[in-house]
Amino acid sequence: MQFAIVDIETTGGFPQQHGITEIAIVLHNGNEVEGRYETLVNPHQPIPPFIANMTGISDAMVAVAPSFEKVAPYIFNLLKDRIFVAHNVNFDFSFVKYHLQEAGFHLQTPKLCTIRLSRKVFPGYRKYGLGHLCRELGISIENRHRAGGDALATAQVLDMVIRNNGGMLIKEMLKKENKGQLLPPNLPEQFVLDLPDQPGVYYFHDAKGKVVYVGKAKNIKKRVVSHFTGLDISQKRQDFLRSIYSVSHAPCPTEFIASLLESVEIKRLWPAFNKSQKRYEQLWGIYHFEDSRGYRRLAIDKKQKHTTPIASFSMLVDAHRLLWKLVKEFELHPVLCFLDATAAADLPEMASYNRSVTAALDWLEAQKETFLIRDKEACVLVEEGKFYGMGKIGKDTDITRIEHIKPQLVPYPENEVLRSMIRNFAERYPHKVVKIA
Repeated sequence: MQFAIVDIETTGGFPQQHGITEIAIVLHNGNEVEGRYETLVNPHQPIPPFIANMTGISDAMVAVAPSFEKVAPYIFNLLKDRIFVAHNVNFDFSFVKYHLQEAGFHLQTPKLCTIRLSRKVFPGYRKYGLGHLCRELGISIENRHRAGGDALATAQVLDMVIRNNGGMLIKEMLKKENKGQLLPPNLPEQFVLDLPDQPGVYYFHDAKGKVVYVGKAKNIKKRVVSHFTGLDISQKRQDFLRSIYSVSHAPCPTEFIASLLESVEIKRLWPAFNKSQKRYEQLWGIYHFEDSRGYRRLAIDKKQKHTTPIASFSMLVDAHRLLWKLVKEFELHPVLCFLDATAAADLPEMASYNRSVTAALDWLEAQKETFLIRDKEACVLVEEGKFYGMGKIGKDTDITRIEHIKPQLVPYPENEVLRSMIRNFAERYPHKVVKIA
């Protein structure tokens, strides 16, 4: 096996907006080092002071260096027929691949991560960053935080892996079906291997154990791995991947139950990398009032404090959908419901119209039923139109008696997203709904 051990220094953390300031490549034939290449690179942008202090590379040093475009042909020829090796390979590979592509070269080569190799060959260390690992292995790093010094140290790590019977492991990690190298650098593979192939909710934790992302899945293991596939080089994705240190999960009997639990957990934990459902809810409501002429009217408006709508929604479109349904089924006037200003201006007789509005309100009230959704092993209880909780119910439970059901369920706080999901599920699968008197 022919290896190219690579290390780079950059102006920042993601390649779309940051440049390479230095690159070093150590060529290794599986037995020994057979060549080295190292050069400063002009990134054509300022180097942040904290990076300059850490690496010792200044703006003045790179001002006279070649641009990446100039050295790209030579770098591509060194890498194209070799296995790309780096400590936290996804970071270095994403930068090199992106900037080679910008220069007109498309790098398609296997990659190998010495962090993951080291975790398997040298288990039990507290940390596997290059500095910590080299201290544990007795490797001396010259010119730390410079591409040449770090690349040579990484080559020595690879050499020790090979000499400690790591050859078979390297071959396994290079197989296409092996997903280990897709994983974030700080996430041990065992966390993913232990995940089940079943529905549920999964949690990504940072170095301190705090939940930074919550997701739901039909197949937990497959969904978690899908987060790490592809070569998204955006800052948000790189920050996201670097923040993941562990994964936990909560199995659920079905994807629907997982969706409900995900919503509850996002509202409870407010994870840093979740966007969906994490906004403070701007709820919409259908309100009822009587105007100065005596007409009973329905209208959609934002929910305000100290006001109680006859129905509430997380999305404006859902409120419009229901109000139009009432207009059609109870022959309400679109103008009097603030839905269509172009409709016929002739208003209906007031007493008759008010009776139609009353019938619509009675129908809405009747929808606030108590019912149970039975989704395989799980049950979801809605009590008088409000989500109560969910869980498993024993086979011998009398599901016609709410006092027998509630003690077996876990209560959860309701939110509008939950309400919409339950309403849509009940409409789609009416055979799974058990009404309770």
